[in-house]
Amino acid sequence: MADDKDIPTLYEWAGGQPTLERLTAVFYGHVLADPIVGPVFMHMPPDHPHHVAQFLAEVFGGPTAYSDARGGSPSGHATMLRHHLGRHLTPAQRTRWVQLLLESADEVGLPDDPEFRSAFVAYLEWGSRLALLNSQDGVAPSVDQSMPRWGWGEVGGPYRPPTT
Repeated sequence: MADDKDIPTLYEWAGGQPTLERLTAVFYGHVLADPIVGPVFMHMPPDHPHHVAQFLAEVFGGPTAYSDARGGSPSGHATMLRHHLGRHLTPAQRTRWVQLLLESADEVGLPDDPEFRSAFVAYLEWGSRLALLNSQDGVAPSVDQSMPRWGWGEVGGPYRPPTT
C-alpha cells in the first residue's frame, strides 16, 4: 500500500495550475457562447477564469492563492459563496454548467482515469448544487465555512497497475 505522502493531490494529478488555467479559459469561452449559461456570465470580468482556476487549485490540494488574496480561509470560501447570492440559478443552468466543464476537461486533456474523474465530477456536482442553493432568494449562507478540500475519496488515490 502506498504511503499517503506518495499519493498525489487531485491538483497534482490534474496537471497543476497551467492545466487548470487552460481548463477555465476554454470552459468560460464555451460558457459565454452558450444560450443557457451564457447570460449568467455575460458581465464577468476578464480575470474570472483565472480566479476560478485558483479556487479549483486550492480545493484540489494546490496553492492557497485564492484564499490568500481574500484574507485567508475561510474568507476565500465566503467570497465564492457571495458570488452566487441572488443570481437565481436554475437546475438547467447548473446541469449545463457541469456538462460544459466536463466537455472542456476532455478538450484540454484533463486525466480521464476513473478515479480522478469520479473525484472531479463529485466536486463539480457538490459545488454546483451549493451554488444553486445559495443563489436563491432569502438564502444567507454561513460565511465561516472552511475552504473545501477535495481528495480521492474512499479509493485512496489513483489506480496503479501492479508492478512485476
